[in-house]
Amino acid sequence: MVAVFTWPDAADCALAFFLVVVGVGLAWALLALARTFTRLSALIRGAQQELVPLIGKVGGSIDRVNTQLDLLDDATESAVDAVAAIDQTVRTVSFSIRRPIEIATGLSSGLTHGAATLRKRRSWSAALASAKEASARRRADLTEELARTRR
Repeated sequence: MVAVFTWPDAADCALAFFLVVVGVGLAWALLALARTFTRLSALIRGAQQELVPLIGKVGGSIDRVNTQLDLLDDATESAVDAVAAIDQTVRTVSFSIRRPIEIATGLSSGLTHGAATLRKRRSWSAALASAKEASARRRADLTEELARTRR
């Protein structure tokens, strides 16, 4: 009896079946990959159609913002110049009224201390000396206070 179907024939059939299954699987995977690439291509085209005009709009917006910032820079420079002018004016005025204020505070302090000394000691020379000393001390204190506030 001659065998019609041998083991090597069975192995060949199994290999053929395996190759057919692998071929069908690869065909299905490649079709799925092709569909994915088609969708990816459509996504890229849509993004390109949406992003290019959007980038143009953003560029225009940035240009307008830069223009406004330039205008704001000019306004800020004007404000800084105005503040500097006001500062200079205040310094000039305070320097010009400083001396009369020193004299007035010294005179006031001198009169107060002189009058108190005159009442206490009944001596014009002691009252005059006390007034001069108090006036000088008050002027020195005022000068010191002004120097401290400038720091």
